[in-house]
Amino acid sequence: MCYCCALMETWSQVYTPVGHWFLSALVAAIPVIVLFYLLAVKRTSAPVAAFGGAAAAILTAIFVVGMPVGLAMMSFVFGSAYGLLPIGYVVFSAIFLYQISLDSGQFEIMKVSVGNLTADRRLQALLIAFAFGAIIEGAAGFGTPVAISAALMVGLGFNPFYASVLCLIANTAPVAWGSIGTPLVMLANVSGLPINDLSAMNARILPIMSMIVPLWIVRTMVGWKQTREVFPAIAVCSVSFAGTQFLWGNFIDPGLVDIVAGAVCLVSTTLFLKFWKPKTIYQFEGDRGVTASTVTYTGRQTLYGWTPFLILGVFVLVWGMPSTKAFLNAQSFGPIKTQYLVPVPALDKQIVRVPPVVPEPTAEAAIYTFNWVTASGTGVMIAAALAAIVARFSFARFLGSFKKTCSRMLIPLMAIVPMLGLAYVTRYSGLDAVLGLAFTHTGFMYPFFAAFLGWLGVALTGSDTSSNALFGSLQRITAEQLGLDPVLICSANSTGGVMGKMVDAQSIVVAATATNQVNQEGLIFRFVFWHSIALTTMVAVIVFLYAYVFQSLVPHNVHFLDIF
Repeated sequence: MCYCCALMETWSQVYTPVGHWFLSALVAAIPVIVLFYLLAVKRTSAPVAAFGGAAAAILTAIFVVGMPVGLAMMSFVFGSAYGLLPIGYVVFSAIFLYQISLDSGQFEIMKVSVGNLTADRRLQALLIAFAFGAIIEGAAGFGTPVAISAALMVGLGFNPFYASVLCLIANTAPVAWGSIGTPLVMLANVSGLPINDLSAMNARILPIMSMIVPLWIVRTMVGWKQTREVFPAIAVCSVSFAGTQFLWGNFIDPGLVDIVAGAVCLVSTTLFLKFWKPKTIYQFEGDRGVTASTVTYTGRQTLYGWTPFLILGVFVLVWGMPSTKAFLNAQSFGPIKTQYLVPVPALDKQIVRVPPVVPEPTAEAAIYTFNWVTASGTGVMIAAALAAIVARFSFARFLGSFKKTCSRMLIPLMAIVPMLGLAYVTRYSGLDAVLGLAFTHTGFMYPFFAAFLGWLGVALTGSDTSSNALFGSLQRITAEQLGLDPVLICSANSTGGVMGKMVDAQSIVVAATATNQVNQEGLIFRFVFWHSIALTTMVAVIVFLYAYVFQSLVPHNVHFLDIF
């Protein structure tokens, strides 16, 4: 048979490649083990670890599950392209905007304004990593909140390591509604369940975690005594965010939950800090942070200083709106379209997922979306250009900031690209499904482990959206087979998954890049890993209680208020 004809034959995924589900799961874990071994144990650079993990994934796919070589290589190419756009693009754009704010001197004004509000590092972490990060997550997602918040915290004088890990921990509870609710839209599509029910169930799990995460952030920084000193501020931050998240996600809208909750949290906490101050101001050893008594700026100067990030907020919100995307994607500039949907050659519809992962055999689509206008990175890039105009940059100065960003982003992009290649090989080879199916053997305990299945999906793919696409159908099938509520179990995939966001290699590389800690990815991973496991366990316990104790609280036929 000729090679071209062979490419037209479909290949069906195999979920027990070595004959037993447990042994198959162990073998399927080889790429992840190699990646984390190189990253956390051998402490190699992120690009080396990523290429090592990707090579292990390709070899495992070919020689263990029998994936044709051409399909394995095209899966890697597809994932690598996705690593450049949208992932690498949005991170590059975010760092570029940050660089412009540095070169214009606006960032110095921002530092002072935050310092005048509070010089306490614990409270700054709540405002920036948690509240501000949630707003950016709700509007853009895809690593943007970690990149921007972590860079902002380092600019304020935070220890780069703490800036990285705190932003990773903070970027958890809001993720289920990230990028205008994209993860839940995907979960509803693949599971066939109403998005209103899924949003409401998520909003009955994650607000509990939103009450915990701000406390967790501060406790990660300091001991219990210093944590108790700022407990009133933690309470305001937690209650304002969790309360809004619960109300909005249950009764109003599944798209703007993070943006509204983050804004309410930011305003509430800021107003509270106008009337309440901690007894002692906590700063890092050797800290040179700005304090309220050193420098002051007028209101107009302060507004100018915050202009880059105010412009950013507007653009990521507008760019994230489905109506904006639909309008811009339908436009063209003469023969040039704003969006190209490109079927990946020798991969699209060539791989078949089979039961029990899906209800019936389904050919996997492989469509690369080249949306150069509506990509989140474009919105951030335009915000950066406008910020430069406001700061009266000359073209030479603008180009200088761009060159600095290119130099800074070269190595991180060399890590992000193969990381996504690894994730896509894992997905299209079915190795992810092999690992996921292992969880379905837990029987009565499945509600607990359903959350960890979501965690695994995000740890592998770097995205709650991708994890929902990966395991959403499997979660519903398993729930129905075990007599469990599919709304709860599918929501467990999403809510457990968000706690895996801090350990996925993509997020860690983004955090290291934003804080200029290239080659420190292994150290960051080792630190956040146990935090991720602990928080996922809490979600798993909540899901378990809903499954067997509070079944009546699982929502069905939810109708949102028609206020838009």
